[in-house]
Amino acid sequence: MNSAAYELAQVNIGRLKAPLDSPQLKDFVDNLDPVNADADAADGFVWRLQDDSGDATSVPVFGDEWLIINMSVWRDTNALTAYMYQGGHREMLARRREFFERVQEAMVAMWWVPAGHRPTVAEAESRLLHLRTNGPTPYAFTLRTSFPAGAAAPVALEIPDDLGCSV
Repeated sequence: MNSAAYELAQVNIGRLKAPLDSPQLKDFVDNLDPVNADADAADGFVWRLQDDSGDATSVPVFGDEWLIINMSVWRDTNALTAYMYQGGHREMLARRREFFERVQEAMVAMWWVPAGHRPTVAEAESRLLHLRTNGPTPYAFTLRTSFPAGAAAPVALEIPDDLGCSV
């Protein structure tokens, strides 16, 4: 399978500890633009979900106003990993417990998409729910347990209705 025919989609969602305009989240909000600019300039970056403000903080996910979404597409897992663990993103990642609730279910998923495809929020929700139900599979996986490009057949199991983030 030609891996250049595929790109890596990733989604991560977070449950906010406070409103975005609160003093508690000021550092997080102040760093959104610089961290997003770093992503846009990173080697292997392809695309990221954004609204008119340039980020995705107002994009609804799972019908829960306390959840925010980050979704992007990368050349491959190496490009995503290199970006995640350097610079401003690494600093914000280290501080995530200041801004986001600790949640039991999977909040991050990855999957391969045909080159040029831009995933939707509904697609990302489906991948997260699949990962929560089945663990890592070619349909939805994690950096720790990833699958090669081109292997994207879903596991045929029922997804329970109560796996959303309505804590």
